[in-house]
Amino acid sequence: MSEEVTQSEQESRFLTVKEVKQEPSNKPFAGVYLLKKAELKTARNGSGFFLIELGDRTGSFHSTCFEDSPLYRELEAVTEGAVVRIQGRTDYYQSRLSPRIGVLEILDETEASQYLNYLVEVSPEDPDALWEALQESIARIAHPVLRATVTQVFQDSETAFRNSHAAIGMHHAYRHGLLEHTVHVVRACCALLPLYLEVCPDLALAGALLHDVGKVLEYQQETVAARRTRNGVLEGHVVLGFRLVRKAALQSKLDAELTERLEHIILSHQGELEWGAAVMAATPEAVFISMVDNLDAKMGMVQQALRNTPPSSEFSDYLPGLKTALLTTPVPLSPDAT
Repeated sequence: MSEEVTQSEQESRFLTVKEVKQEPSNKPFAGVYLLKKAELKTARNGSGFFLIELGDRTGSFHSTCFEDSPLYRELEAVTEGAVVRIQGRTDYYQSRLSPRIGVLEILDETEASQYLNYLVEVSPEDPDALWEALQESIARIAHPVLRATVTQVFQDSETAFRNSHAAIGMHHAYRHGLLEHTVHVVRACCALLPLYLEVCPDLALAGALLHDVGKVLEYQQETVAARRTRNGVLEGHVVLGFRLVRKAALQSKLDAELTERLEHIILSHQGELEWGAAVMAATPEAVFISMVDNLDAKMGMVQQALRNTPPSSEFSDYLPGLKTALLTTPVPLSPDAT
C-alpha cells in the first residue's frame, strides 16, 4: 500500500510542532509553519546545504536540505518569515526532531493570514496586565526627573514595546516577549533590592525598565517572525537603547551624573563583551541589573521549554542559552511531604 497521501488528507490532520515531536521516526506528517530561518551553509565536502528552522506557536524544529534536493532551489528564493505548507517524514538526530521534508509550498499572503493566530507564539501572560504593571513600576520611581525620563521613553515607543519580541531565538522570543521580560526583570529587581542597600533603588528601577528598550528599533515590528532591522544589524539594541535614553534624558533635563549612570546600565546590561555589552558593568546598579537580566533570560528559556516540551518527553530539546537540554518532568514531591 502506498504511503503517499493526498493534499486534502494531509490538511485534515495538520500537526503542530508539539504534536510532530510526539510522533515516532519515519512517520509521514503535514503542517503549516513559519519559516523562521534559512541559513545557507557549506558541508565538509564543499557542497552547500540549507539549515532551516520551522515553527508555530507550540515550538520549532530544524531540518537540513542538501543541494541535490529539489527543495534546495525553492529555498534559495524563500524569504525568512514566509508561511509554508510542508509534507515530510519524522526523523531524529541526537534525539532532536530533524524531519525529512518532501514538499514545501509557500503560501500567498491571503492564505497565510488564515494561519497567523495558529503560527505566532505569544506571551502566556496578558499584555494589558503586563503594561499596567509596567506603568505602576514607573510610578514607583521617586526622583521626578528620572521618572519623567523613563516616561518619555515609553511614550515614544509604546506600541512597539508592547508587541515586540525580546529576541529572535534565545529568550522570550515571541510577541509581547519584550514586555513580559521587562516586567519580570522589574519584579525581580524590586524583590532583591532590600538585600543590596548599596544599590540606588530609583536608578536600578529605571535601568530595569529601560535596559532592553533598544529592541523596539532592533527588530522589525511589522513582520510575523522576529527579524532585525538595518539598524539592528549595524548597531544592535544596546547602542540603539543608549540613544533613546539619551534623547529622553535631554528632553527631561536629567542632570549629567544621573544620565551617565543610567546610560551605563544600558551599555553594560549584557554582562559580557562577547555577549554584546559595550562595556563591563562598573557601578553597583549596573552590576545588579546585568545579573537580574541574565537570571530572567535564563528562566525565560526554562519556562518556554516547560511549555513547549511534549508530556511524553523527559527532556526538552537542547537549549543553546543553557548549553544543555532541560529535565522537564515535575519534582516528585508528595503534597504532604515534610
